[in-house]
Amino acid sequence: MMPKISIRTEFPRVVREIENTWIPMPDGTRLAARIWLPEDSGENPVPAILEYLPYRKRDGTVERDHLTYPYFAGHGYAGVRVDMRGTGDSEGVCLGEYLRQEQDDCLVVIEWLAEQPWCSGKVGMIGISWGGFNGLQVAARRPNALGAVISLCSTDDRYADDIHFMGGAVLVEKLGWGATAFAIAHTPPDPAIVGERWRDMWIERLENNNLWLLDWFKHQRRDAFYTHGSICESYEDVEVPVYLVGGWADGYTNTIFRMLENLSCAKKGLVGPWAHKYPHFAMPGPRIGFLQECLRWWDQHLKGIETGIMDEPELRAWIQHSAPPNSQIETRPGHWVTVPTWRDDAVAMRSMFSDNQLSGGKLNEPVTVCAPENSGHTSGNWCGYGQVPDGPINQSEEAGMVCFESEPFDEELDLLGFPILTAEISSDVSQANLVAVLSEVLEDGKATRISYGVLNLTHRNSHAHPEPLPEGSFPVRIKLNACGQRIGKGNRLRLALSNAYWPVIWPSQSKARLKLTNIALDLPLSRGVNAQSCFQEPEGAEPLSVETLASGGYERQRSIDCISGHETYEIYNDSGLGRHLNTGIEYRETGRETYMIHPDDPNSAVGTCTWTKHYARDEWSADVETVITVSALQDVWKIEASLKARDADGIVVQKSWSDNVDRDLV
Repeated sequence: MMPKISIRTEFPRVVREIENTWIPMPDGTRLAARIWLPEDSGENPVPAILEYLPYRKRDGTVERDHLTYPYFAGHGYAGVRVDMRGTGDSEGVCLGEYLRQEQDDCLVVIEWLAEQPWCSGKVGMIGISWGGFNGLQVAARRPNALGAVISLCSTDDRYADDIHFMGGAVLVEKLGWGATAFAIAHTPPDPAIVGERWRDMWIERLENNNLWLLDWFKHQRRDAFYTHGSICESYEDVEVPVYLVGGWADGYTNTIFRMLENLSCAKKGLVGPWAHKYPHFAMPGPRIGFLQECLRWWDQHLKGIETGIMDEPELRAWIQHSAPPNSQIETRPGHWVTVPTWRDDAVAMRSMFSDNQLSGGKLNEPVTVCAPENSGHTSGNWCGYGQVPDGPINQSEEAGMVCFESEPFDEELDLLGFPILTAEISSDVSQANLVAVLSEVLEDGKATRISYGVLNLTHRNSHAHPEPLPEGSFPVRIKLNACGQRIGKGNRLRLALSNAYWPVIWPSQSKARLKLTNIALDLPLSRGVNAQSCFQEPEGAEPLSVETLASGGYERQRSIDCISGHETYEIYNDSGLGRHLNTGIEYRETGRETYMIHPDDPNSAVGTCTWTKHYARDEWSADVETVITVSALQDVWKIEASLKARDADGIVVQKSWSDNVDRDLV
């Protein structure tokens, strides 16, 4: 359920909708598009704003689309939502993420849009997550008609900053998102759009697709599989203006700072308190008038109207103020700052270590880190969505990590940028992970996480060429996640060190004991200028009419088997059963993620993700059930999966997979 925003029903230009139209590809495949545009655009052509996704325009993103694209159309743009090849109502098969075919198709879509009589010949791309990724990737292909991009919660590096790895350690989200994408890729088109051939189209997807996650686990080093689609390989390929947007509760915030520093095109950055959602309805708040901000960007770069947006500082960021730990926050207290240009090397750093305390200098006494494998249960999701309680909880509930605390701060301290941990390390095994968690400890002893960082120590010199750990000591440097945080007067800083962070990363191959010396922690001092919010209040077009037929829910539980000692971490999400009144389509999806581990055994880690998706209207129905299990054994990843698809007449397709993938220093 989206938070309330101001609803606009009247606009400068009257809006009409094209419920579905077909965009032909060179091989004869047709992509399905939904378009909102000004009624008079035939006489007064407008730029087109494209969002290009696999998430089903008919029912998957339809609620946010209704808020956004009629709004753009009412202000003189054509809002265009296209289902990628093999997804939603489009023809063909989607064989994976960010493939060359995906980009090639998008280039054709952009050219088609530019040639429509209602289009001015200019196209912009907007998208969050997958759509934010491919907006950058397509910009690097330099299509003539593309004039500007707004990219939210996206990445420039598919290896280092996506669901696959963090610091070379394998993220559990590789399974979590892999299971989600697996289910989406096998859903059917809507018969109301494609007609009686819907079942044949569905069978084509079911029989010709594969388990993408298997490829993901087979590629464990930074190779061509990940460099494809990573614009960091050649930043200069992106020439059009790019607006980068994200939030502190999201999983992709680091990339904004890196892209601001490295892109040579016109660029802007915006970091709020938000999770993985558009800022006009995201949580935590404050939400902003993001659609108005988009219009300023589009007007400037697609219509040539001087809006002043390029005269403003390059980066605007929300500095979060102290708040009690809470897995779901409606609004995060804080204030806006502006930074003229962002460069990491321009940030002043404050050193915070001495005599087993977080103060000034370095810590020279040896520290042994050998945490239980279930350390990290307070972490929350790697990527937060905000509208469910998926954030980190009280960090003081962690046991087994090695912790150091500062004295209470005599005055407030504002941080903005990347904390840096350096140390000399030795390990008793050839592959191990190191985790650093930075928290603000409030006066009541509860601790709110500010940032954390992870390093697979075999990747200390290279993600492409990892090296087994040597017998002696070696230097390491961990760049923790970017943060924007005010440390309150009277509060403390806590640094927690661990070799495990479950269920954020998979355990190392063997139980590790690390010894650390010469530890130093450097904090990035904010050089931002305090600013009043220059954003308008959040608003959108009239929301979609939805009838709730059965309520859903969200559960998050941790339990310990008192006999075996195994710990189970479980997440259950049920969308509820709803009906979109404009199309009559009924939908429901449920997801269950179960992660189990024994605190003494890294090879006991097992994750299972189950998804069900249900679609129906009158006599038509289609259901998909998928299950994927990954076991992290010492030498292999054991991967098992199953797929079952049903319609009103029974089982349509049933498949299963089972494979072992050798672990490669991860």
